[in-house]
Amino acid sequence: MVDITEILVHWHAGRSKNEIAASLGLARNTVRKYVAAAEEAGIVPGGAAISSAEWAARVREWFPEVADGRLRQVTWPTIEQHRDYIVGQLKAGVTVTTIHQRLRDEEGLAVSIASMRRYVHANLPEEVRASQVRVLRLREAEPGAEAQIDYGQLGRWTDPRSGRRHTVQAFVMVLPASRHMFVYPVLKMDQQAWSSAHVAAFAFFGGCPARLVPDNLKTGVDRPDLYDPKINRAYAELASHYGVLVDPARSRKPRDKASVERPMPYIRDSFWRGRSFASLEEMREQAVRWCLEVAGTRACRPLADAAPLVVFNAVEAGQLQALPQAPFVLSRWSRAKVGPDIHARVDKVLYSIPWRYLGRQLDVRSTATMVQFFCGGELIKTHPRKLSGKQTDLGDYPPERVAFHQRTPAWCRRQAEQIGPACIEVVNVLLAEGALYRLRAAQGVLGLADKHDPQRLEAACARALAVGDPSYRTVKGILVAGTESDPAPAGRGDGGAEAFLHGPDALFAEVIPLHGASTPAAS
Repeated sequence: MVDITEILVHWHAGRSKNEIAASLGLARNTVRKYVAAAEEAGIVPGGAAISSAEWAARVREWFPEVADGRLRQVTWPTIEQHRDYIVGQLKAGVTVTTIHQRLRDEEGLAVSIASMRRYVHANLPEEVRASQVRVLRLREAEPGAEAQIDYGQLGRWTDPRSGRRHTVQAFVMVLPASRHMFVYPVLKMDQQAWSSAHVAAFAFFGGCPARLVPDNLKTGVDRPDLYDPKINRAYAELASHYGVLVDPARSRKPRDKASVERPMPYIRDSFWRGRSFASLEEMREQAVRWCLEVAGTRACRPLADAAPLVVFNAVEAGQLQALPQAPFVLSRWSRAKVGPDIHARVDKVLYSIPWRYLGRQLDVRSTATMVQFFCGGELIKTHPRKLSGKQTDLGDYPPERVAFHQRTPAWCRRQAEQIGPACIEVVNVLLAEGALYRLRAAQGVLGLADKHDPQRLEAACARALAVGDPSYRTVKGILVAGTESDPAPAGRGDGGAEAFLHGPDALFAEVIPLHGASTPAAS
């Protein structure tokens, strides 16, 4: 479904069907098939903006067999019976269309040509599929149509402030039509640096090209493939924000981005060698100045010795797309699993997830201020970003598991009021000192109402107060023994100690002063 969405996005942006087929390594008839569905729906290139989610929903409606893999794989066991024949025919140079026609006519194979093509692509050896590829030479880019992107190593640098040695890489973006370039030194080639460099490059040029041609780096492309390059989610977000298309270069094909490959030795020699920098920030400032004052004014042979900056200002600057008004929010995507405690770990911080997703692998989008969790493309939870510790939303737990956390001292007092004054006094005694420590005991007393009549519980609380031992264990023992209606013993609580194993002084002397009881003098 992602492949079809990509075809439709390119088509809606104004690229021709032939250009899309050449760029994505697809047959023109395949492109026509999927574009036809959009045309029948009344969609036209350059019309109202359509988000990726809207395209995905339309693809699921138009091509359900693509959205649900099970619908298209039911014919594969039938095709598998002819695997050796198919491999032999492919090695002999026979097309998939002809193989399908022969199997249909000679063997009675009742599957569609589309099913046969999907089977061949998914199941046959790489060398067999590769033999069918026709390599197309790309045309020179028009002004504003394309930017080529790559990393190149500059060298080693010692940070004067920390004394640490770093390997410095240069992010380079070149506009092939004018050969104007932007250089952005980085110490890490991670997603944050990749996205930040793009933002800085677009600001430098004052606009965006229609298409980006990056190398097959993990920071831009999840899976390098001639037919099906997978753009990672953070890079796809950036491209969507700026309204540009990402068209990765083929693996090990430097000519696909020759405009950015060739200047790397020049950048190392002219900008880097023999110079010192006090900080990374100064290095980047000097790189911008060098791009404008040195690289931008050099005589460029592909431009008939014209200066790239002059050509850029004359023919390309006005062809770039305008920058969006809202700034781009840098994000990073990762994966996290929901553990038994219904928390998922992101950057050493635990975040709670709704309990229904226990054990699931989730996609995580992290920004400077928030962390979002997705399951199957659906946003299921958002947390404020934390730098350490744990972030828990009690609403993520099953109701029966979160009851203890929600039964606060105030809740306990309200519940006791519904039972009676003796129960109120027992709860107040338990919560008088160390409320959090004794909260569970107060909850336990109130929980006895689930198994015993409230009148019996009220009577048991009154008897516990009378014997000077208003504890959960005493109240429960009275109810179990059925002695809540017995007359109160004379004198202080120690007189009933034989029934409760210990008197209140011995039991609570180190925990909490007894309600209404004085400490006996030492003997």
